[in-house]
Amino acid sequence: MSVVKSTLPEADLKVVGEALQGALVDVVDLSLVAKQVHWNVIGPRFRSIHLQLDEVVTTARTHSDTVAERASALGITPDGRASTVASDSGINEVPEGWIKDADAVDIMVSALSACVGRMRERVRATDEPDPVTQDLLIALTADLEKHHWMFQAETV
Repeated sequence: MSVVKSTLPEADLKVVGEALQGALVDVVDLSLVAKQVHWNVIGPRFRSIHLQLDEVVTTARTHSDTVAERASALGITPDGRASTVASDSGINEVPEGWIKDADAVDIMVSALSACVGRMRERVRATDEPDPVTQDLLIALTADLEKHHWMFQAETV
């Protein structure tokens, strides 16, 4: 049963729904990964990395709401449940315990890289079926790439 009906053809709606659901899972997991690292980072660069992680969390949480609401607007029920995120995310698991600052940066470069790669696939997939969703995913990808760049700059 769907209360909300999309104007998109069924085949297009399927592609767009998969892209939005995948994006939702990845940004929800990214916010959790960044928060886990945020709570456990230690080392001489603690403060700057700690604050930078909060910026990633804010970006991910903002975009997760935008993505989920776009799905809802199209009649697709978004699924951000913990079990769904855990089974479908493309981000590696964060190690348990304290995380040295350099390792925290590496974890975030890897997590952001995984998200960006998957988002770019979704941008391509939604080009024809729904440019509105594609535009949303382009903005999300741009924000993730900015965070990716900033963490990468710390590895030199």
